[in-house]
Amino acid sequence: MAEDRRVLTGEHFLSGDHACAEGGMAAGCMFFGGYPITPSTEIAERMSERLPEVGGIFIQMEDELASMNSILGASWAGWKSMTCTSGPGFSLMMENLGLGIVLETPTVLVNIQRGGPSTGLPTLSGQADMMQAKWGSHGDYEIIAVCPNSPQEIFDFTVKAFNLSEQYRVPVLVMSDESVGHMTEKVVIPPADQLGLVQRRFTKKKPGEYLPYEFGEDEVPDMVKAGDGYKFHITGLTHDKRGYPVIDAECQDWMVRHLINKIQKNKRKIIEVEEINMDDADVVIVSYGISSRVAHRGMDLAREQGIKVGMLRLIVVWPFCDYLIRELAERVKAFVTVELNFGQIALEVERCTAGKAGCYLVPHAGGDVHNPEDILEAIKEAAK
Repeated sequence: MAEDRRVLTGEHFLSGDHACAEGGMAAGCMFFGGYPITPSTEIAERMSERLPEVGGIFIQMEDELASMNSILGASWAGWKSMTCTSGPGFSLMMENLGLGIVLETPTVLVNIQRGGPSTGLPTLSGQADMMQAKWGSHGDYEIIAVCPNSPQEIFDFTVKAFNLSEQYRVPVLVMSDESVGHMTEKVVIPPADQLGLVQRRFTKKKPGEYLPYEFGEDEVPDMVKAGDGYKFHITGLTHDKRGYPVIDAECQDWMVRHLINKIQKNKRKIIEVEEINMDDADVVIVSYGISSRVAHRGMDLAREQGIKVGMLRLIVVWPFCDYLIRELAERVKAFVTVELNFGQIALEVERCTAGKAGCYLVPHAGGDVHNPEDILEAIKEAAK
């Protein structure tokens, strides 16, 4: 397959959804399988136009189940792949997300969140899929999820998601929201040689020597491409290093510990946060995505009134920065969590503080964003 790498570079005025599509292609995505759903449809539309220009393939699948399966298959064929969806489609993808996790398949799933539950608010914003991102599929596992708060970041973080997926052989989630997906801002796209792309780690072993789930100290197995002469087996069943089903407690323990350990052992490398005004903070706002932009204004208002408040913006939400919250709980008075739901990441903050600091939530049902004045009032209450 010939590649015509006409990927955009330079400064552009893009919506978040279009920036996400460009980020995927800049990262090397050559296959997109998806099904249209508001407010993520513009990603698929952009991919349908642009992927053929760079030598890739776009397929509109019959539904979200097939979309998720198609990108797993494309990945095992050796291609970087991605899909996008929103609330109801995200729910439908959960079973095959679990398949991708157990197969240890590098791929990217973008969720442009909207108000729910059920059909909810198709054209308006929400952040109530965050716990589903962590626990949506059944069984024990670890996942990686990143949360952009601007069109520039959704470009950057889509590239980041591909890099993390290749490095740790796991599906990675880009948990954005309608506000970011549909806002339009300047996006700077650097040349390909400045993106720092992580390429797939293919085995150096010969056919007959390779085992698809044999790993070393980093807990990440090498991969092969289907059709390259390697005979291997992969299955969603509990399996051994050969990929063969082994239905007993011992193999289950080995496999599940591995799925967890490859993320948990590396979480300090994976986790990324932005700390703002934290040096003297007595109160810490915890926020992510579009809510972090509004929370920043609430922080500024509080600072103008002499309240020492900082912000911990979560860039990588899963795995969660539990160690950092624990460290902060030893020296700050309280945390104020700002998110477009009625308390999801707030529960993680409360768990990690272990009663050593106050925990406050500024809830919001979605549909629009917080009023900064409401955030200010919560900060005042937390600072008492």
